[in-house]
Amino acid sequence: MSMREINFDGLVGPTHNYSGLAHGNVASMSHEGLVANPREAALQGLEKMKSLMDSGYAQGVLPPQQRPDLGALRELGFAGSDARVLARAADEAPQLLRAVCSASSMWTANAATVTPSVDAPDGRAHFTPANLQSSFHRYLEPTTTGRVLASIFADEARFAHHPALPATPAFSDEGAANHTRLAGEHGEPGVHLYVYGRQAFGGDGVAPRRYPARQTLEASQAVARQHGLGDAQTVFAQQHPEAIDAGVFHNDVIAVGNGPVLLYHEVAFRDEQGTLDALRERMASPLIPVRVPVEAVSLEDAVVSYLFNSQLLTNPDGTMTLVVPGECQEREAVWRCLQDHLLAGHNPISEVVVKDVKQSMRNGGGPACLRLRVALSEAERAAISGRVLLDDALHGELVAWVERHYRDRLAPADLADPALASETLAALDELTGILRLGSVYPFQLG
Repeated sequence: MSMREINFDGLVGPTHNYSGLAHGNVASMSHEGLVANPREAALQGLEKMKSLMDSGYAQGVLPPQQRPDLGALRELGFAGSDARVLARAADEAPQLLRAVCSASSMWTANAATVTPSVDAPDGRAHFTPANLQSSFHRYLEPTTTGRVLASIFADEARFAHHPALPATPAFSDEGAANHTRLAGEHGEPGVHLYVYGRQAFGGDGVAPRRYPARQTLEASQAVARQHGLGDAQTVFAQQHPEAIDAGVFHNDVIAVGNGPVLLYHEVAFRDEQGTLDALRERMASPLIPVRVPVEAVSLEDAVVSYLFNSQLLTNPDGTMTLVVPGECQEREAVWRCLQDHLLAGHNPISEVVVKDVKQSMRNGGGPACLRLRVALSEAERAAISGRVLLDDALHGELVAWVERHYRDRLAPADLADPALASETLAALDELTGILRLGSVYPFQLG
C-alpha cells in the first residue's frame, strides 16, 4: 500500500478581518481592530501551497465557509432584508456581526480529526468534523465542513464520515490541532497522540487559571472510539496548564509531529516523561523525540514566533523539512535554536524553510494551522472527488479568482456593508465550480 500524506490547506475567505474573537489566542487578541488585507492573506496562503507543491509535497485545497453567516444572525432574532440584518447587528451586537464574518475556517487543522485507513479496523479513512463549541464564531463551521469533506471523500467504500460530537463543554473538540499521528512511515500502523486541556468528568482539577482549556479528554476519547482505535493505538496526554496560560490554546502551538519525530517544547505536556514512555511502548518504530528546553526558547518566544506551529514534512530520503513562519527570524533565540539546536542536532530535520503568512499570523494561525493532514493510499487518492488537488493550472485559476473577488482592505466597520455579503456569495458560487464540489454552502442548498 503506497500511503502518502496530503496537506489540505484552507483558502482564506473574502471576509478575513481582525476581530480578536479568540480568547486565549494572544496574536488574535493583540491585533484586534486592525485593518486586514483579505487579498494578500489568500495569496500568501496560495503561495505557500504552490511552493510546497513545487518541492514535491502533495497539496490539497479546502474552500472557505459562507460568510457573513446571515442565517446565524436570523436565528438570533435579527429579521428583515440582508442589509437590514447586517445594519441591526452592527448597531445592536457588533461582536456577533464580527463572529459571523470570521474567516477562521482557513485554519483547517481545526476542521476535523482524520484516521488513515491503515489504522482503522474497517480499512477506511475516517473523518470527524470538530464541533469547535468553545467559541461561537467557530461553532458555526462544522455543518459546512462536514458537507465539504463528504463531497471530496465521497466513496463510502473507502471513506467513513462521523457526526461532530455533541456541542457541549464536556465534549469540546478542536480537531487535529490537538491530534498527532506518529509512525515510522505513513504506511506503517500508527499511534495517535491526543492532547487535551481538561477533563470534564473527574480528574484532579489541575487546569489553567488565565485562559480556558478548549479540548477535553472525553472529546478525544470519543473521536478515537468513533474511528475504532484501541488502547494499543492511542495515547492521551494532558497539555501543560502553564502553556495554556501563556497563550498555547492548541497543542499545535507547542508541539508538532510527523513520521517518528515529535518536536516539542519542554512545557508542552503536563507529564512529559509519561507521554514519551507511552508512545515508545506502542510504536512499532523507535520514537525520535526532539525536545526544545525552556532555556533555549521561552514560552513567550514560542507563542510569539509560532515555532512549533510549523509544518514538519517528510522527504523521500527520510530527512525532514520544517516550514516556519517569518516571525521565527524575528526572534533571536528562536532563530538560533533552529540553527544550533535543530539543524545541528541528531534528528532527521535537515532543512528550515521560511514562509510569509503574516496575515494569518496576526489572527493567530501559522503554517500548521492552515493545513489538515490526510494520509491516503494510491487507490484512495484516485477516489477523491472534485478538483481539490493542487497543480499549476488550479493554482493559476485560484490566484485569478482571488484577484477578481477579494478586497485589499477590510476594517471591522466594513463588515456591515451589504455589498461585501453579495461579493462573497458570488465568489463562493464561482469557487465551487472551479473546485467541482457541487452545492456545499447554505445559499446553494436553498
